Amino acid sequence: MGPVVGRRDERRNSRLASYRPSRLNALVNVKPGRHSNSPPHNPGVRELVQNKRKFSSPPNREHAELGFQGWHERGYLPHRDEPGLTQLVTFRLADSFPRALRSEWAALLEIEDEPERRAQLERYLDSGKGECLLRRPDLGNLVDESLRFYHDRRCHMLAWVVMPNHVHALFRVGQTPLSVLVRDWKRYTGREANKLLKRHGQFWADDYWDTYMRNEEHTLKSRRYVENNPVKAFLVGEPAQWPWSSARFRDKHGVLHF
Repeated sequence: MGPVVGRRDERRNSRLASYRPSRLNALVNVKPGRHSNSPPHNPGVRELVQNKRKFSSPPNREHAELGFQGWHERGYLPHRDEPGLTQLVTFRLADSFPRALRSEWAALLEIEDEPERRAQLERYLDSGKGECLLRRPDLGNLVDESLRFYHDRRCHMLAWVVMPNHVHALFRVGQTPLSVLVRDWKRYTGREANKLLKRHGQFWADDYWDTYMRNEEHTLKSRRYVENNPVKAFLVGEPAQWPWSSARFRDKHGVLHF
């Protein structure tokens, strides 16, 4: 079994390393339409981003040429995209906010306090709505391996967890813009997941949530949140017991080895 698994990993790593956006199945990340499960357009996000820009410097020419956008938005969520930031990113499956259950989650979008709104939305994700396809070992492994593959290639991974219907990843941004990194993760894994599922269509929801770390204390708190997520969701008793998490690679001193 060892050599077979090794060859399979080599083939998967080769596909990740040779990734080109033009080769992807365009249906994996289609824009939301009238029947989308994505949250609706947020009319206040543009003003929020404009205010953020007043108190931060725009990307310099070198960073702009690499694709970094600084503070920006795509209609619903604010994003900050700069090299060197430590970011906590959450992206979720397309059906994790089911249209049929809109009455359950629509009110959460109206919470004015942003941290509280985010916390409530993440609690909703942890309740396990949708098909929760990432419970499948083959799909959980696919996403877990893709996160680890980019470590010290395109970012520096600090913590991650693949939950049944969403993913948390904590990492330090290198020379690849955050938006590009998340796009590539989602497109590659979405395409490969659809192959395993023998289907076409949207696998991931279109946008993602990101929070940049203000200091080491914030980073440590976020790391604990990420790795404790399966325990909080009553999926396992200890963080290291979850098979698709950085917690299983952490020694007694809190150092990652993978």
